[in-house]
Amino acid sequence: MSTHASDPLAALGSLPGVADSVDSVRKAVDRVYGHRVMRRRSNEITAEAALRGARGSAALAGADWALEEVRRRTDFGADPEARTVGAALRLGAESGQLLSIWRQSPLRVLARLHLVAEGEPRESTGRPRQAGEPVDEPLIEAPLPDPAEVSGRLDGLADLIIAGGDAPALVTAAVVHGELLALRPFTSYNGLIARAAERIVLIGSGLDPKAICPAEVGHAELGRAAYLAAFEGYLSGNPDGMGAWIAHCGRAVELGVRESTAVCEALQRGAA
Repeated sequence: MSTHASDPLAALGSLPGVADSVDSVRKAVDRVYGHRVMRRRSNEITAEAALRGARGSAALAGADWALEEVRRRTDFGADPEARTVGAALRLGAESGQLLSIWRQSPLRVLARLHLVAEGEPRESTGRPRQAGEPVDEPLIEAPLPDPAEVSGRLDGLADLIIAGGDAPALVTAAVVHGELLALRPFTSYNGLIARAAERIVLIGSGLDPKAICPAEVGHAELGRAAYLAAFEGYLSGNPDGMGAWIAHCGRAVELGVRESTAVCEALQRGAA
């Protein structure tokens, strides 16, 4: 985790307001899982959540396409925005296949996510960036940790994930997301990868086992300014800031739940 917190998962779970956010998310997730459409058409909800989550993650990365454009397009290599959308779609499709590996070797999964996002391997693909290598992440302007710090903090993050523990899924997901944004360990697509890793934690923890609660939708709906403001709280390392980041991630999950609930309702009406 961050160098400013010796045991962030244990500490963050007890921060003021975090328990309320965890409880609110749990109730929202339970409600959508209890929807009658989920009993017979959950695969359709999962597929739609993946599409909408990819669209939301790409929007935060600067490729804010309409959902129908994402659904319609088949060529994602024409320009930078199209490549970003294509990377987000590939990450959404890949995330659910990596759950068992994540629990044993999260760094292998992160390397795989970078390879998937890049599509065409380059010399820097699938490994942490080295000294002097530029990072293409226009949304995040915070200072870049040097490669030695990145390596140490990635190892610490991996150790915490492998060790498990009693921290709520939302807390773990928010910390993984925030840490990867802070580190930007790869030369490209770090934001997309951070949000994909958040998704993996939410699915693998059992909170959202069918991947129908796309937090990326909520992050996009809350907007880039709110996202960056909340992320500043994570970077600060102080309890209020960290709690605000976790609450922001919780709100994003709840908005993802709302999106999938709307899809369930549309399917129930026969309109989708």
